[in-house]
Order: sequence, then structure tokens, then C-alpha cells
Amino acid sequence: MTKRNKIIYWVATIWLALGMTSTAIVQLIKMDEEVANFTKLGYPLYLMTIIGVWKILGVVAVLIPKFPLIKEWAYAGFFFTMSGAIISHLAIGDEASTLFGPVLLLVLTVVSWYFRPDTKKLIS
Repeated sequence: MTKRNKIIYWVATIWLALGMTSTAIVQLIKMDEEVANFTKLGYPLYLMTIIGVWKILGVVAVLIPKFPLIKEWAYAGFFFTMSGAIISHLAIGDEASTLFGPVLLLVLTVVSWYFRPDTKKLIS
């Protein structure tokens, strides 16, 4: 792995971890804005707890060494969660500004996954 790719990986991964952790905390403490957002999207509020816990577990999986299969599942979970958020906002006709966070986290997920070191891949 080149130095350039390693830097890209770590920058994307750290920002992804920070973004997922911060949104997970907001969901777990059921912040008023996030409750309003979930309600507007038509989702039950207990889903906030489930997604929040999964995000934290996903961050742990992506950051710890080894366990490449679990990392793949974590990246897939991040991808599905963020693409689902984007589709949900589009489906109800939300303004474009609501897409910034999910799109950014989706891009960081893909970049982190693509540039991950060979030691973190299922097949090297």
C-alpha cells in the first residue's frame, strides 16, 4: 500500500468513525432534532436505538485490527444505512440540505472501504 493510499484510508476512516459515532450518540440520547427527523420520515423511534447501537458496533469493527469479515459487514451496514437515509429523505421530498450528512457519510464509507489495507480485506 502506498503512503498516499494509506493517508486517504486513515483520513476517510477517522472522519467516518467520528461521523458515525456522533450520529449514533444523537440517536441514542434521542435528541429532539433527531426525534423530529425520524418522526418526519415516518420511522418508529425505537429504530433510533437499534441504528445507534449498530453504528457504534460498526465503528469498533472498522477500527479494530483483524476480523476482515466483520469489517465487510460493518461497511455494508454503513452503506445500507446511509443510502437508506438518502432514499428516505428523497421519498418525502425533503430539501437538498438534509442529504448532506448521509451523502458525506456514504462517500466516506466507500472511500474508506476502497482504500483499506490488504490486511483488512477478505481476499488480499
